[in-house]
Amino acid sequence: MRLFLAIPLAESVAAELARLTSRLRSAAPDLRWSAPDSWHITLQFLGETTPAQYECLIPRLAGLRSPPFLVRLAQPGLFDRAAILHLGVEPTPQLLELQQRIVAETTPCGFEPESRPYHPHITLARSKSRSRNLHSLAARLPGQGSLTAFTAREFLLYESHLSSSGSTYEVRHRFPLEPR
Repeated sequence: MRLFLAIPLAESVAAELARLTSRLRSAAPDLRWSAPDSWHITLQFLGETTPAQYECLIPRLAGLRSPPFLVRLAQPGLFDRAAILHLGVEPTPQLLELQQRIVAETTPCGFEPESRPYHPHITLARSKSRSRNLHSLAARLPGQGSLTAFTAREFLLYESHLSSSGSTYEVRHRFPLEPR
């Protein structure tokens, strides 16, 4: 199993982003656009997972208590090296604390923390190569504060299924955010 942990977007936010990206798609048909039902905010990519790791993971994450919190979408941006257009997510103290606590709970199960700093985002489109289209599209996305904020009420354990047409995600487990 290829797994990751993420916050799903609220339906209203996904609908708002879908309307926005549908206008941009015609300007960049060469990009591979992410489907709205695949949008999420990754908390930790776990990768290939053994059955023993999976069995270790579920109770550890189920015992994690964190209150719901407001998620604010931030500036659009690019990961140039990977040729990815994304929408940033404001790294609030509550989001950063949840991400760090998740990493602390998964480490005893044999998962390695990322060596790069955590950069919360929503992947919107990918290009096979660096593209000037990505820079012009990023400039056409709305800035910080212009998209609806939402309350994160849960985080999910997803299984990623790879195919030639892109990845699809299956929810394996839901973990509610509840006050401690």
